Amino acid sequence: MATSLLLLRRASSLFSSSPSSLSSSSSPLPRLARRIPLRSMAAAAAAAAAEPFQKIQIQREDTTFDAYVVGKENAPGIVVLQEWWGVDFEIKNHALRISQLDQGYRALIPDLYRGKVGLDAAEAQHLMEGLDWQGAVKDISASVNWLKANGSSKVGVTGYCMGGALSIASAVLVPEVDAVVAFYGIPSPQLADPSQAKAPVQAHFGELDNFVGFSDITAAKSLEESLSCQECHMRSTYIRDAHTPS
Repeated sequence: MATSLLLLRRASSLFSSSPSSLSSSSSPLPRLARRIPLRSMAAAAAAAAAEPFQKIQIQREDTTFDAYVVGKENAPGIVVLQEWWGVDFEIKNHALRISQLDQGYRALIPDLYRGKVGLDAAEAQHLMEGLDWQGAVKDISASVNWLKANGSSKVGVTGYCMGGALSIASAVLVPEVDAVVAFYGIPSPQLADPSQAKAPVQAHFGELDNFVGFSDITAAKSLEESLSCQECHMRSTYIRDAHTPS
């Protein structure tokens, strides 16, 4: 994720200065389970022991969910969306580093899996395929509104892989979002039509990505075209790299 942090630093002005019905969806990701090794439990334990996050509960309709907040109060907010693993040490570390960029941000990670974390790729895929994508968008909406109600006048959304797709969906379905920066992920058409985005979108993809229909170069170019309408604000970046969930 080091490259994505550098790109997010360049995109950070979106979160502090840019202006601002759900349908069911099956998982938009291809089969990845054979590609990724077992996660490092030791690294997870070490990171968890030192994390500076505040754990909160956010109300969403008739339910609540956990979220993790870090960074300056009253700073611009950023909702940070997980990869398919869940809220693990890596996404928390990434949110922490985002909170320390430039003048400082308040980063919030909603727990989309309700406490579950995949330790290997097969388990992560199982969790992702069981995700209520409509519900995840509602979690994002509630997270954005929590940040705005607690001192963040502007709130952006960023995410990676599964979270990248949900980030773009939030630009369409969550009118309170002020900007989106997505890394290698496109929502299924059943979930959201990117051409209807209401917030500026900056998207990053790998030129060597071979996850067809989700984050490969053809899908990325199609997204760019759909977001190039006069009313949309879109910038895309292509890195000579392949997308491998870490």
